[in-house]
Amino acid sequence: MQKPEPFVKPDMIFSVSDASALLKNVVETAFPRIKIRGELSQITRATSGHMYMTIKDSGAAISVIIWRGTPVPFKLEDGLEVIITGRFTTYPARSNYQIIASEIEMAGAGAILKMLEERKQKLAREGLFDASRKKPLPRLPQTIGVVTSPTGAAFQDIQNRLRERFPVRVLLYPATVQGATAAVEVANGVEYFNRMNNVDVIIVARGGGSLEDLLPFSEEVVVRAVANSHIPVITGVGHEPDWMLVDFAADHRAPTPTGAAEAVVPTKLALFQELDNMWVRLSGNFTTRLMNAKQRIESINIKSPKQVLMEQQQRLDDAERTMNIIISAKMNSLHQRIDALATFPNILHNRMTSLNQAVNHLGQMLQSLSYKSVLSRGYAIVRDADGKIISRSDAGTPKTIEFADGVMKI
Repeated sequence: MQKPEPFVKPDMIFSVSDASALLKNVVETAFPRIKIRGELSQITRATSGHMYMTIKDSGAAISVIIWRGTPVPFKLEDGLEVIITGRFTTYPARSNYQIIASEIEMAGAGAILKMLEERKQKLAREGLFDASRKKPLPRLPQTIGVVTSPTGAAFQDIQNRLRERFPVRVLLYPATVQGATAAVEVANGVEYFNRMNNVDVIIVARGGGSLEDLLPFSEEVVVRAVANSHIPVITGVGHEPDWMLVDFAADHRAPTPTGAAEAVVPTKLALFQELDNMWVRLSGNFTTRLMNAKQRIESINIKSPKQVLMEQQQRLDDAERTMNIIISAKMNSLHQRIDALATFPNILHNRMTSLNQAVNHLGQMLQSLSYKSVLSRGYAIVRDADGKIISRSDAGTPKTIEFADGVMKI
C-alpha cells in the first residue's frame, strides 16, 4: 500500500480539537467503507440499544459500534468469527479509532457450524431436546396452524399436499423466514397459537436455502418457543440434509415443508384401507364369537319336565329332613329348660332356709357383743356433761349413770 504524502506543514500549530477534527476527517475520508474479519469479544449492549464490542486477531484489536436499528441476523457471542462491513472513524473524547458497522456476517460455514454446535450443547444440557418432552401428534387434526412466509413456496406446498391427502382447516401466522427479525417472528407465531389454543398441531416451515439463510431456525428464541409449546409442533425447514436446532426441540421433524404436511394428516386411501382392515377384524371377531356361542348352546343337555320335577321333589325332601332335625334339637333344648324350671321352688326354699339360719346366727352374735349385755350383768356407764364416758375418778364430774334398764342423772 502506497504511503500518502503529508499535507500538514511542520510549523503549523493546531488546537487539540482542531487536530482531532482533522484526524477524524482524514480517517473517514480514507476508509469510507471497509471489511474486516476477526473474532468478537467484550460484547455489551447499552440501555440506548447500541452495541459495543471489539473485533480482534492475534496481533491487534479494533473497537466496533453497531447503532440501534442496524440489522443483526444472528446472536452475537464472544469468540464468534465474523466479517464486519463499515466505516472507520475516530472518537476524540478518548483519542481512539473505531468502526461503525453497517453489516455483519459470519466468517464462513466453519464458524457457523462451530457456533451452532456450542449452542446445541448448551440447549441440550437444559433438557430442551429430551425425548420425554416429545408429544404425540394428533391422529386426525381438525385445524392446523402454519408459521411461515405467506408468499413463499413452502406454504403453497403445504396447502397443496393437505388438499390431496385429507383436507383440513389451515390457519397461517405470517412470518418472515430470513433476516434479522425472522427468529422473533417465528417464535411469536408459535406462542400465538399456544396462547389462542385454536389449532391441534403447528407446522413451522421454510423452503431450502443456504446455511446462513436458515440460521433464524437455530436461534434460541425459536428453539425455546417450540420446546415450551403445549401444542405438538412439526418442523419442515429446508431440505433433507438440513438440520436446524429447532428440529431437535420439535415433537416431529420432517425433511421438507411437504413432508411436514404428509406427517400431520393421513391419505384418504390409507384411511379407507384402515377402515377395511378394521371391518375385516371386527367381522372376523364377531363370527368367531357367534360360532362359540352356537357350540355352547348345542352342548347344553336339555332335561325333561319329569326329571326337573323329580329333582325339585328331592330338594324338598332334603329340606324337610333338615327342618325335622333342627326342630327336634330345638324341642329337646326347650324340654331341658322346662325341667330345670320345675326344680326351681325346691331350690328357692332351701336357699331361704339357709338365709334364715344365717340371719338368726348373726342376731345372736350381735346380742352377745352388745354393751347392753354387759350392763345387764351389774355394770354401769358414767358420763360427764358432754356425754363422754368417765373411766377414771379424776377424769371429770359425773352427770349421768347408764344402767341396763335406763339412765339416771346426778
